[in-house]
Amino acid sequence: MRDITNLASADAMEAALREIGHERYHNLHPFHRLLHTGRLSKGQVQAWALNRYLYQSRIPRKDAALLARCEDADLRRAWLVRILDHDGNMGAEGGIVRWLHLCEGLGLDPGYVESEAGALPATRFAVDAYVRFVAERTLLEAVASSLTELFAPNIHNERIPGMLAGYGFVSEDMMAYFRHRLGQAPRDAGFALDYAKEHADTPEKRRLVCEALLFKCDVLWSQLDALHHAYVLDGGIPPGRFAPAPEDLALRGRAA
Repeated sequence: MRDITNLASADAMEAALREIGHERYHNLHPFHRLLHTGRLSKGQVQAWALNRYLYQSRIPRKDAALLARCEDADLRRAWLVRILDHDGNMGAEGGIVRWLHLCEGLGLDPGYVESEAGALPATRFAVDAYVRFVAERTLLEAVASSLTELFAPNIHNERIPGMLAGYGFVSEDMMAYFRHRLGQAPRDAGFALDYAKEHADTPEKRRLVCEALLFKCDVLWSQLDALHHAYVLDGGIPPGRFAPAPEDLALRGRAA
């Protein structure tokens, strides 16, 4: 990775951000390589969806934390759409409901998923750290931590056909969350990148923007580390957390 301590311009910062995504984004994690190529059992896919719900549920909360600190009405109006995208608006379902549809399609009880009782402790620590980061760091860093969305369309374009081809228990309607994000993520990422390039007007601020993206990549990667350890490497599922049914562990993807 290039040196981020003395970036001379906004364009140099953008190049560094894209390099970070190329090297650190969680599409590279071994768990995602298994997930997207049909090599997990139904139980392992269930564990991923259940734990990822915890992250999805925190997105509007971290965005609300950002809005609470924002004195710029234009920024508040622009950022508000992110909360509506996930929570829904005027009777239209949002991303959290779509994620619960995915979980239900996988055979999980939505009430159990929403209770968060089955999520891994490491998942909770990671997502809560993200909310704290957005609430406590500078507004520039809070905005910059969302820049993983620059790379989200690529992972969704890989995930949708990969999971549909790889798992007989996955249907087209279960992919609704990801299809919606194909349009939403580029819009959000473009806004956040423009904001960062405008407001990171010193090498020190550009470094902070890059470090915020590095932090967010670590948040996403650490969640997959926990899943991989507990459900793929048989590292041990913590007491009281989600344990797949034996029949779901036996049901493998088509590519297995």
